[in-house]
Amino acid sequence: MIRLSQLACRRGETTLFEPLNLTVSAGQCVEINGPNGAGKTTLLRTLAGIHQQFEGNFDVQPFVFQSHRLGLDGLLNPLENLAWYAGLEGKVVTEDELAEALRRVDMLSRAMTPVSQLSQGQQRRVAMARWLLSDARVWLLDEPLTALDAAGQELLANMLSSHCQADGAAMCSTHVPLDVPQRQVLELRQSEQARQVRV
Repeated sequence: MIRLSQLACRRGETTLFEPLNLTVSAGQCVEINGPNGAGKTTLLRTLAGIHQQFEGNFDVQPFVFQSHRLGLDGLLNPLENLAWYAGLEGKVVTEDELAEALRRVDMLSRAMTPVSQLSQGQQRRVAMARWLLSDARVWLLDEPLTALDAAGQELLANMLSSHCQADGAAMCSTHVPLDVPQRQVLELRQSEQARQVRV
């Protein structure tokens, strides 16, 4: 699902972490740990093809990438946002399917509310509903617990676990341990160069 070979990401002339060799198979959820500035977000952005400064090689099967920015249109309601996202994926979905995705993240009651009027946690739940509409087997999630209350964090853990049980895989950067049975930890070790820059 994901394969890293001597992968090290750079920011400018600074290599952020020691080279990584890793294989993520179906059914695994990898939690990326490390101090601020270690390169957790940069690693995910590299795997998503956004960050281009790296050494080594990687291969990722079709994926969903969720960054800090949720990519929702505040003028549209959750149903409209999901329909637009499905269109980007080239999928034709019914309103019932969109509603079911919102129901699964406990946002069906807000289906017609403009996203700009939702709380940050509610907006994140709408973004989570998009993952359910995708056929991608790999989820790349940057700090997915941000702004979620206890119920939202439990929902996220259940979604991740179900995705892995269905032969999916995930990589998530987080400062809070994920309560997922399939959880494995990848600890980013800062390069000597990066440690000297921080000093």
